[in-house]
Amino acid sequence: MSKRIAILFAGQGAQTVGMGKDIAAAHPAAAAVFAEADAVLGRSLSAVAFDGPEADLVQTANCQPALYVHGLACLAALHAQLGALSFQFAAGLSLGEFTAHAAAGTFTFADGLRLVAERGRLMQLACERTTGSMAAMIGGEEADVRALAAESGVDVANFNSPGQIVLSGSMEGIDKAVAGAKDKGIRKAVKLNVAGAYHSRLMQSAADALAPTLTSTPMHPPRFPVLANFTARAVSTPDEIRAALAAQVTGSVRWTETIEYLADVEKVELFLELGPGGIIAGLVKRTRKEIPVISIADCASLDAALGALA
Repeated sequence: MSKRIAILFAGQGAQTVGMGKDIAAAHPAAAAVFAEADAVLGRSLSAVAFDGPEADLVQTANCQPALYVHGLACLAALHAQLGALSFQFAAGLSLGEFTAHAAAGTFTFADGLRLVAERGRLMQLACERTTGSMAAMIGGEEADVRALAAESGVDVANFNSPGQIVLSGSMEGIDKAVAGAKDKGIRKAVKLNVAGAYHSRLMQSAADALAPTLTSTPMHPPRFPVLANFTARAVSTPDEIRAALAAQVTGSVRWTETIEYLADVEKVELFLELGPGGIIAGLVKRTRKEIPVISIADCASLDAALGALA
Protein backbone atom coordinates (compact mmCIF):
# COMPACT_ATOMS: atom_id res chain seq x y z
CA MET A 1 0.00 0.00 0.00
CA SER A 2 1.44 3.36 -1.08
CA LYS A 3 -0.82 5.59 1.01
CA ARG A 4 0.67 7.96 3.58
CA ILE A 5 -0.28 6.30 6.87
CA ALA A 6 -0.13 7.50 10.47
CA ILE A 7 -0.53 5.08 13.36
CA LEU A 8 -2.30 6.38 16.45
CA PHE A 9 -2.30 4.97 19.98
CA ALA A 10 -4.90 5.19 22.74
CA GLY A 11 -4.60 6.98 26.05
CA GLN A 12 -5.87 6.35 29.56
CA GLY A 13 -9.63 5.94 29.65
CA ALA A 14 -9.75 3.62 26.63
CA GLN A 15 -8.96 0.51 28.69
CA THR A 16 -11.50 -2.29 28.93
CA VAL A 17 -11.36 -5.66 30.65
CA GLY A 18 -10.55 -8.36 28.10
CA MET A 19 -8.40 -6.16 25.90
CA GLY A 20 -5.80 -8.23 24.10
CA LYS A 21 -7.14 -11.59 25.28
CA ASP A 22 -8.43 -12.95 21.98
CA ILE A 23 -5.70 -11.43 19.84
CA ALA A 24 -3.02 -12.96 22.09
CA ALA A 25 -4.76 -16.34 21.94
CA ALA A 26 -4.93 -16.28 18.14
CA HIS A 27 -1.66 -14.54 17.21
CA PRO A 28 1.70 -15.72 18.61
CA ALA A 29 3.30 -12.34 17.86
CA ALA A 30 0.79 -10.58 20.14
CA ALA A 31 1.10 -13.28 22.81
CA ALA A 32 4.87 -12.77 22.84
CA VAL A 33 4.42 -9.06 23.58
CA PHE A 34 2.20 -9.75 26.59
CA ALA A 35 4.57 -12.50 27.80
CA GLU A 36 7.57 -10.17 27.58
CA ALA A 37 5.64 -7.50 29.48
CA ASP A 38 4.91 -9.91 32.34
CA ALA A 39 8.58 -10.90 32.46
CA VAL A 40 9.83 -7.30 32.43
CA LEU A 41 7.45 -6.19 35.19
CA GLY A 42 7.73 -9.35 37.26
CA ARG A 43 3.96 -9.61 37.56
CA SER A 44 1.04 -10.74 35.43
CA LEU A 45 -0.11 -7.53 33.80
CA SER A 46 -1.69 -9.69 31.10
CA ALA A 47 -4.03 -11.28 33.67
CA VAL A 48 -5.27 -7.82 34.71
CA ALA A 49 -5.81 -6.79 31.08
CA PHE A 50 -7.45 -10.08 30.08
CA ASP A 51 -9.59 -10.83 33.13
CA GLY A 52 -9.67 -7.76 35.37
CA PRO A 53 -11.29 -7.08 37.69
CA GLU A 54 -12.14 -3.64 36.32
CA ALA A 55 -11.30 -2.03 39.66
CA ASP A 56 -7.70 -3.21 39.21
CA LEU A 57 -7.42 -2.37 35.51
CA VAL A 58 -8.62 1.22 35.92
CA GLN A 59 -5.86 1.99 38.44
CA THR A 60 -3.41 4.34 36.77
CA ALA A 61 -0.47 2.10 37.67
CA ASN A 62 -2.10 -0.75 35.73
CA CYS A 63 -4.02 0.81 32.87
CA GLN A 64 -1.12 2.87 31.51
CA PRO A 65 1.26 -0.08 31.01
CA ALA A 66 -1.66 -2.28 29.91
CA LEU A 67 -2.60 0.16 27.14
CA TYR A 68 1.04 0.45 26.08
CA VAL A 69 1.36 -3.34 25.82
CA HIS A 70 -2.00 -3.79 24.10
CA GLY A 71 -1.22 -1.21 21.40
CA LEU A 72 2.13 -2.80 20.61
CA ALA A 73 0.66 -6.31 20.69
CA CYS A 74 -1.90 -5.25 18.07
CA LEU A 75 0.91 -3.74 16.00
CA ALA A 76 2.97 -6.95 16.30
CA ALA A 77 0.02 -9.04 15.10
CA LEU A 78 -0.54 -6.65 12.19
CA HIS A 79 3.13 -6.85 11.16
CA ALA A 80 3.12 -10.63 11.42
CA GLN A 81 0.20 -10.83 9.01
CA LEU A 82 1.15 -7.94 6.72
CA GLY A 83 4.87 -7.39 7.17
CA ALA A 84 5.35 -5.12 4.16
CA LEU A 85 3.15 -2.36 5.58
CA SER A 86 5.07 0.82 6.39
CA PHE A 87 4.07 3.95 8.28
CA GLN A 88 5.12 7.53 7.75
CA PHE A 89 4.05 9.03 11.11
CA ALA A 90 2.97 8.09 14.61
CA ALA A 91 1.20 9.86 17.46
CA GLY A 92 -0.59 8.91 20.63
CA LEU A 93 -3.06 10.51 22.99
CA SER A 94 -1.34 11.25 26.32
CA LEU A 95 0.04 7.86 27.42
CA GLY A 96 -0.21 6.81 23.77
CA GLU A 97 2.68 9.14 22.90
CA PHE A 98 4.98 6.71 24.72
CA THR A 99 3.53 3.78 22.76
CA ALA A 100 4.08 5.69 19.52
CA HIS A 101 7.75 6.14 20.38
CA ALA A 102 8.17 2.43 21.09
CA ALA A 103 6.55 1.66 17.72
CA ALA A 104 9.02 4.03 16.04
CA GLY A 105 12.03 2.51 17.80
CA THR A 106 12.85 5.51 19.98
CA PHE A 107 13.32 3.06 22.85
CA THR A 108 12.99 -0.69 23.18
CA PHE A 109 9.72 -2.29 24.20
CA ALA A 110 11.17 -3.23 27.59
CA ASP A 111 12.72 0.18 28.30
CA GLY A 112 9.51 1.92 27.28
CA LEU A 113 7.43 -0.40 29.44
CA ARG A 114 9.55 0.33 32.50
CA LEU A 115 9.24 4.05 31.77
CA VAL A 116 5.46 3.83 31.35
CA ALA A 117 5.06 1.71 34.49
CA GLU A 118 6.95 4.33 36.48
CA ARG A 119 4.87 7.12 34.94
CA GLY A 120 1.68 5.31 35.91
CA ARG A 121 2.92 4.68 39.45
CA LEU A 122 3.93 8.29 39.97
CA MET A 123 0.73 9.70 38.50
CA GLN A 124 -1.33 7.41 40.72
CA LEU A 125 0.60 8.71 43.73
CA ALA A 126 -0.04 12.28 42.61
CA CYS A 127 -3.76 11.51 42.33
CA GLU A 128 -3.82 10.05 45.83
CA ARG A 129 -2.03 13.06 47.30
CA THR A 130 -4.31 15.68 45.71
CA THR A 131 -8.02 16.25 45.30
CA GLY A 132 -8.47 16.76 41.60
CA SER A 133 -11.00 16.25 38.84
CA MET A 134 -11.60 16.90 35.15
CA ALA A 135 -14.52 18.09 33.03
CA ALA A 136 -15.25 18.11 29.30
CA MET A 137 -16.44 21.37 27.78
CA ILE A 138 -18.51 20.65 24.68
CA GLY A 139 -19.63 23.14 22.09
CA GLY A 140 -17.65 26.16 23.26
CA GLU A 141 -15.13 28.46 21.66
CA GLU A 142 -11.51 27.89 22.67
CA ALA A 143 -11.06 31.47 23.89
CA ASP A 144 -14.13 31.17 26.12
CA VAL A 145 -12.99 27.83 27.56
CA ARG A 146 -9.54 29.26 28.26
CA ALA A 147 -11.11 32.24 30.01
CA LEU A 148 -13.30 29.94 32.09
CA ALA A 149 -10.27 27.87 33.08
CA ALA A 150 -8.36 30.97 34.17
CA GLU A 151 -11.29 32.29 36.19
CA SER A 152 -11.78 28.90 37.85
CA GLY A 153 -8.10 28.36 38.66
CA VAL A 154 -7.80 25.19 36.59
CA ASP A 155 -5.80 24.12 33.53
CA VAL A 156 -6.66 23.18 29.96
CA ALA A 157 -5.76 19.49 29.78
CA ASN A 158 -6.90 18.29 26.36
CA PHE A 159 -7.86 19.83 23.05
CA ASN A 160 -9.49 16.61 21.85
CA SER A 161 -11.43 17.69 18.78
CA PRO A 162 -13.21 20.80 17.52
CA GLY A 163 -15.74 21.73 20.19
CA GLN A 164 -14.39 19.33 22.81
CA ILE A 165 -11.89 20.67 25.35
CA VAL A 166 -11.14 19.12 28.73
CA LEU A 167 -10.29 21.10 31.88
CA SER A 168 -8.32 19.69 34.79
CA GLY A 169 -7.54 20.87 38.30
CA SER A 170 -8.79 20.99 41.85
CA MET A 171 -12.21 19.57 42.63
CA GLU A 172 -13.36 23.01 43.73
CA GLY A 173 -12.07 24.64 40.57
CA ILE A 174 -13.66 22.08 38.27
CA ASP A 175 -17.01 22.44 40.04
CA LYS A 176 -16.75 26.19 39.54
CA ALA A 177 -15.95 25.73 35.84
CA VAL A 178 -18.88 23.38 35.31
CA ALA A 179 -21.23 25.81 37.05
CA GLY A 180 -20.02 28.75 34.98
CA ALA A 181 -19.85 27.04 31.59
CA LYS A 182 -23.21 28.20 30.21
CA ASP A 183 -22.41 31.81 31.02
CA LYS A 184 -19.43 31.45 28.66
CA GLY A 185 -21.59 30.13 25.86
CA ILE A 186 -20.44 26.53 26.34
CA ARG A 187 -23.26 24.19 25.33
CA LYS A 188 -22.50 21.37 27.76
CA ALA A 189 -20.10 20.73 30.66
CA VAL A 190 -19.62 17.14 31.81
CA LYS A 191 -17.62 16.20 34.87
CA LEU A 192 -15.49 13.12 34.14
CA ASN A 193 -15.18 9.99 36.26
CA VAL A 194 -11.41 10.09 36.72
CA ALA A 195 -9.04 9.42 39.59
CA GLY A 196 -7.36 12.80 39.48
CA ALA A 197 -6.40 15.94 37.59
CA TYR A 198 -4.28 14.65 34.70
CA HIS A 199 -2.36 17.14 32.54
CA SER A 200 -2.61 19.86 35.18
CA ARG A 201 -0.38 21.52 37.76
CA LEU A 202 -1.54 18.89 40.27
CA MET A 203 0.64 16.36 38.39
CA GLN A 204 3.81 18.39 38.99
CA SER A 205 5.12 15.97 41.62
CA ALA A 206 4.81 13.12 39.10
CA ALA A 207 6.58 15.15 36.41
CA ASP A 208 9.44 16.00 38.77
CA ALA A 209 9.83 12.40 39.95
CA LEU A 210 9.70 11.00 36.41
CA ALA A 211 12.56 13.18 35.20
CA PRO A 212 15.41 10.88 36.38
CA THR A 213 13.81 7.87 34.66
CA LEU A 214 13.42 9.83 31.43
CA THR A 215 17.06 10.85 31.65
CA SER A 216 18.31 7.30 32.24
CA THR A 217 16.14 5.61 29.60
CA PRO A 218 18.20 4.98 26.42
CA MET A 219 16.65 6.76 23.45
CA HIS A 220 17.40 7.05 19.74
CA PRO A 221 16.00 9.14 16.90
CA PRO A 222 12.72 7.49 15.80
CA ARG A 223 12.58 5.61 12.50
CA PHE A 224 9.67 7.81 11.41
CA PRO A 225 8.34 11.10 12.83
CA VAL A 226 6.47 10.96 16.14
CA LEU A 227 4.35 13.97 17.05
CA ALA A 228 4.47 15.31 20.59
CA ASN A 229 1.28 16.11 22.51
CA PHE A 230 2.78 19.27 23.96
CA THR A 231 3.79 20.84 20.62
CA ALA A 232 1.68 18.97 18.04
CA ARG A 233 4.88 18.69 16.00
CA ALA A 234 7.44 15.97 15.43
CA VAL A 235 10.35 15.52 17.81
CA SER A 236 13.50 13.82 16.58
CA THR A 237 16.46 14.04 18.97
CA PRO A 238 16.60 12.23 22.33
CA ASP A 239 16.79 15.56 24.17
CA GLU A 240 13.68 16.87 22.37
CA ILE A 241 11.83 13.64 23.04
CA ARG A 242 12.66 13.61 26.76
CA ALA A 243 11.58 17.24 27.09
CA ALA A 244 8.29 16.59 25.27
CA LEU A 245 7.46 13.49 27.32
CA ALA A 246 8.20 15.38 30.52
CA ALA A 247 6.15 18.42 29.50
CA GLN A 248 3.02 16.46 28.65
CA VAL A 249 2.57 15.16 32.20
CA THR A 250 1.38 18.61 33.30
CA GLY A 251 0.89 20.27 29.90
CA SER A 252 -1.99 20.35 27.43
CA VAL A 253 -2.59 17.54 24.95
CA ARG A 254 -2.98 19.32 21.61
CA TRP A 255 -4.71 16.43 19.84
CA THR A 256 -6.91 18.48 17.52
CA GLU A 257 -3.88 20.32 16.21
CA THR A 258 -1.96 17.04 15.90
CA ILE A 259 -4.60 15.54 13.60
CA GLU A 260 -4.94 18.77 11.64
CA TYR A 261 -1.17 18.92 11.12
CA LEU A 262 -0.97 15.30 9.96
CA ALA A 263 -3.89 15.78 7.59
CA ASP A 264 -3.26 19.26 6.24
CA VAL A 265 0.53 19.60 6.30
CA GLU A 266 1.81 16.03 6.06
CA LYS A 267 -1.06 14.92 3.80
CA VAL A 268 -1.76 11.70 5.68
CA GLU A 269 -4.32 9.63 3.74
CA LEU A 270 -5.11 6.93 6.28
CA PHE A 271 -5.07 6.67 10.08
CA LEU A 272 -4.62 3.35 11.88
CA GLU A 273 -5.84 3.31 15.48
CA LEU A 274 -4.18 0.66 17.64
CA GLY A 275 -5.99 0.35 20.95
CA PRO A 276 -9.37 -0.42 22.50
CA GLY A 277 -12.54 1.58 22.52
CA GLY A 278 -12.47 3.42 19.20
CA ILE A 279 -11.97 6.71 21.06
CA ILE A 280 -9.18 7.90 18.77
CA ALA A 281 -11.25 7.11 15.67
CA GLY A 282 -14.11 9.18 17.04
CA LEU A 283 -11.88 12.17 17.68
CA VAL A 284 -10.29 11.93 14.23
CA LYS A 285 -13.69 11.76 12.55
CA ARG A 286 -14.78 14.92 14.36
CA THR A 287 -11.61 16.68 13.22
CA ARG A 288 -11.03 15.45 9.65
CA LYS A 289 -13.99 13.27 8.75
CA GLU A 290 -12.88 12.89 5.14
CA ILE A 291 -9.83 10.81 6.11
CA PRO A 292 -10.53 7.12 6.81
CA VAL A 293 -9.62 5.55 10.14
CA ILE A 294 -9.09 1.81 10.59
CA SER A 295 -9.22 0.64 14.21
CA ILE A 296 -7.48 -2.50 15.46
CA ALA A 297 -8.23 -3.80 18.95
CA ASP A 298 -9.09 -7.50 18.68
CA CYS A 299 -9.23 -10.43 16.24
CA ALA A 300 -12.35 -9.25 14.43
CA SER A 301 -11.05 -5.73 13.84
CA LEU A 302 -7.61 -7.05 12.88
CA ASP A 303 -9.16 -9.34 10.26
CA ALA A 304 -11.21 -6.44 8.91
CA ALA A 305 -8.11 -4.25 8.79
CA LEU A 306 -6.10 -6.90 6.95
CA GLY A 307 -8.81 -7.09 4.32
CA ALA A 308 -8.85 -3.32 3.89
CA LEU A 309 -5.08 -2.92 3.87
CA ALA A 310 -4.26 -5.85 1.59
